[in-house]
Amino acid sequence: MTRVDFYTHAEDRLQTACKLSAKAVSQGLKVLILSPDLETSRKLDDMLWRIPPTGFIPHCRADDPLADVTPVVISESGDILHHDDVLFNLQHASPPFFSRYSRLIEIVDKGMEEEARARYRFYKDRGYEIHHHKLEGG
Repeated sequence: MTRVDFYTHAEDRLQTACKLSAKAVSQGLKVLILSPDLETSRKLDDMLWRIPPTGFIPHCRADDPLADVTPVVISESGDILHHDDVLFNLQHASPPFFSRYSRLIEIVDKGMEEEARARYRFYKDRGYEIHHHKLEGG
């Protein structure tokens, strides 16, 4: 069953996603970052070149020919799924395909609490064990 992790009180969701992606990649895991829109995907692409400051995280778009062998893939739709390790959901709703992943990560910042509570209830009502991580300083 998919492990669901909520990271709350994030100062910057995208920066947190980049840092947590780097951690997952260092553990040999592949990551899909499900972005809400193309503009956010472009920001993530730029940030993954700089975060963490000590190294570049290999990444690409889901439609890139190298996506199958790239540790971090960015997508707005989830139409093309290259692996089933870790899914970062940055969208407003629960992705319909989340259960195929070993781990789902939800990052919550100010102003998103109500949406996050709805997703939390959605996962909890379906029997998923939820782990909560309160971030200090994002």
